[in-house]
Amino acid sequence: MTGISADVDGESRSGGGASGAAASLAARLREPLTIRGRQLESRLCLAPMAGLGHAAFREVAGRFGGWGLQFTGMCSARAVPTEKPSVSPVFSWRQEELGTLVCQIFGADPDDMALAAERIQAEGFWGVDLNMGCSVAPIVYKGCGADLLRDPERACRMVEKVRAAVDIPVTVKLRTGWQPDPAPAVAFARMLEQAGADALTFHPRVAPDRRSRPPLMDHIRLVKEAVTVPVFGNGNVFTVDDCRKMLDETGCDGVALGRMGIARPWVFAEWTRGFVPTPETYRETLFDFFEALERWNIPTRAIKLYKKFALYYAANFTYGNRLFGRLIAGETMERMRENAEREFAVVPDISPRPNMLMFTM
Repeated sequence: MTGISADVDGESRSGGGASGAAASLAARLREPLTIRGRQLESRLCLAPMAGLGHAAFREVAGRFGGWGLQFTGMCSARAVPTEKPSVSPVFSWRQEELGTLVCQIFGADPDDMALAAERIQAEGFWGVDLNMGCSVAPIVYKGCGADLLRDPERACRMVEKVRAAVDIPVTVKLRTGWQPDPAPAVAFARMLEQAGADALTFHPRVAPDRRSRPPLMDHIRLVKEAVTVPVFGNGNVFTVDDCRKMLDETGCDGVALGRMGIARPWVFAEWTRGFVPTPETYRETLFDFFEALERWNIPTRAIKLYKKFALYYAANFTYGNRLFGRLIAGETMERMRENAEREFAVVPDISPRPNMLMFTM
């Protein structure tokens, strides 16, 4: 383990710090934000992502810090009440991260969601997040995720039952809906607040759109103006300027990073504390990830999770497509490590902005 981290005073161990626009953004992201009586240290969060925001990844990102909240991947509400963290690929965590960790659950039945929330509160999580945005067919067909956008009454019963079951913050992740008109999403956001949601994370794309079109930032503004609870914007934030623009143009209270947070686990510390990554940061983080994956997972699962991560990590480099293919060649973790040792004997050329084509794969 390298233990790379950003110091809390804003200076990175590699020297340097934020200045100009970056310093201005860092100050904004560190402004106090309170959700249900709990103050966040940062308005920058790791968005919930299936197969990516797992315990091994969060362990590596945790060496840098800088976020206000992190979210688990999607956990089945039906499974959570009896789930064993020692073997679960999603319902697992480090004790020290619970103070900023939100468990995201998906389900079709309000009672299932409430029972899962009770277990989540008992384990000591910061909060519980209800997934109303996943548009993957197997989730939607079961009446979960983005299917709830088509059934606001059931969605609101879900929030009401969860709110009545627990005292911890209850948040909701949602999309624009199944049509590009933002009016239903605005009305839905109001309903969710009235039902008891303490904060919303809003992704301004329609449910069938798997990132093929740009997110519509104005939809975030409309949702923010419609509610009084904090709203986190989400979608295509890859640079300091992207983050500043989202805050300026939408008025959102914070920003939830998805793919960028996976590609560069230090980005939270970079944007909030002035951490300055070096080429060695890129190399050491990759090998830290290998170690964490192997501690948390059986070999077959570790390989699967590594390949999902490697796609986004390879996007950081000039010839990322070729690099990705070379990194994932083979069928064992030993082979994957050998690939990485060969490819990162000298760190590949780093792109200022990750390859956007790889981010849509």
